Amino acid sequence: MRTEKRDLGQLPAGWAAACLFLALAATSVGCRQDMQDQPKYIPLRPSDFFDDGRSERQLVQGTVARGHLDDDAAYYTGKGPDGKPLDTFPFAVTRDVILRGQNRFNVYCSPCHDRLGTGDGMVVRRGYRKPPSYHIDRLRQVPNGYIFDVITNGFGAMPDYSAQIPVADRWAIVAYVRALQLSQNASIHDVPEADRGQLGPPPGTGGGQ
Repeated sequence: MRTEKRDLGQLPAGWAAACLFLALAATSVGCRQDMQDQPKYIPLRPSDFFDDGRSERQLVQGTVARGHLDDDAAYYTGKGPDGKPLDTFPFAVTRDVILRGQNRFNVYCSPCHDRLGTGDGMVVRRGYRKPPSYHIDRLRQVPNGYIFDVITNGFGAMPDYSAQIPVADRWAIVAYVRALQLSQNASIHDVPEADRGQLGPPPGTGGGQ
């Protein structure tokens, strides 16, 4: 009796695919790395090695994340050495700063406070708790650092925005809030005398001759 020999290319298509699969499976098992089975702790898994029973360890005292030294208390907290809110800005307020504040205010603040800061934003009209107007005497008189702290840590029904808004943008929003307050409560004496002629007539006067 004669036995015929066939190479892989002469096998039926199904046999060839099966052989190829088995060859790949054997190869993958052979390439398995020992690191895959190394002893390690999965996050939040308990440990009997440490006295507190936790595998995660506390940071060494004094550890500071890279780029987060945050050693300028006035800039990062809006408060002075006495812990009270500052009534100054930690950097010069320019037109660009106010424009940046306007942009961020319109994105993050206007849904509740509306674009004029009167507290009649779109989500308030749909049932969310109404915030106070920025133009009441109490909020016109609070220090700049107070507004910064509220943006950072929240207050009452308002959540904190420290994760969404970088520190510089929080200060820019404070500057824009001050501009809004001035725009709604300004008097003729706040306008340089040389520019008063460019103003139109007061509302309700008609402006006619």
